[in-house]
Amino acid sequence: MEKIAIVGAGLIGCAWASVFARAGHAVTLYDVDAHALANARAAIEAGLAKQRAFGLVAEEPAAIVGRVSVTPSLEEAMRGADFVQENVRETVDAKQAIYARLDALAGPDTLLASSTSGIPASSFTADLKGRHRCFVGHPINPPSVVPLVELVPAPWTDAAVIERARDLYARAGQVPIVVQREIQGFIVNRLQGALLAEAFRLVEDGYVSGADVDKAIKDGLGLRWAFMGPLETIDLNAPGGIRDYCGRYGPLYHDIAKQAVPRVWNDALVGKLEQERQAELPPGERQARQAWRDERLMALVAHKRDARAR
Repeated sequence: MEKIAIVGAGLIGCAWASVFARAGHAVTLYDVDAHALANARAAIEAGLAKQRAFGLVAEEPAAIVGRVSVTPSLEEAMRGADFVQENVRETVDAKQAIYARLDALAGPDTLLASSTSGIPASSFTADLKGRHRCFVGHPINPPSVVPLVELVPAPWTDAAVIERARDLYARAGQVPIVVQREIQGFIVNRLQGALLAEAFRLVEDGYVSGADVDKAIKDGLGLRWAFMGPLETIDLNAPGGIRDYCGRYGPLYHDIAKQAVPRVWNDALVGKLEQERQAELPPGERQARQAWRDERLMALVAHKRDARAR
């Protein structure tokens, strides 16, 4: 089993530590924040306990956490590491600074992955001696529950590095997808962005309320999308498959696309949506709702696993 170094002990870093430790890896978690380190193992164990309650892990949480160590020393975290998952601040400067240290400390075959949500690896690895082993491994929050991870190479990333990373993530229970080349926002954010742009447009133009947009997804499209992607969805929605569907509905979607001129999310619109959301969910209840969301995701993931096993 590979030794894993996690750089950054925030929510994402702790979730990654959970992912790799429950797969049997020895994990070392590093952060400059002593408070974050002090609370990390307890937070990981609490998350694992919830996952076990939904049948997502069979091992006792305490045994899994026993494979996680914490350290305020980056040198110690990197010692003997085969794979590094970085989770520092979302700025190019912060990424450049930490990657200069990671590249200097890492062994020649150590892979360096960034959890960045949108910064391409080329913007912070260009000048590194070991830039060929650097790439983005972008998770979907929280990665301890949602398995997808986007692997995005820089132009100079070795193809064998991506293959090694894909194998490691898959063995850890994640679902890796490979982005063939760098693109702003990667794949998931671009798909989500297209949906959000249309949702905001429809609300701004008075066609629908924000609450009803959410219902359209959670009680409509989202039910199908929990089990199949949009391309499989349309393949099953016409007698002759995807070509038949495109022939029937392609002109309609083309007309809709021509109407979709990009718009800024202006303050008046954001204020309207904020007011609607706060009426639905007062700010003081947001944390509890986030916990509810994570538990529902655990139940859904468990259900999908059970369905695949049959």
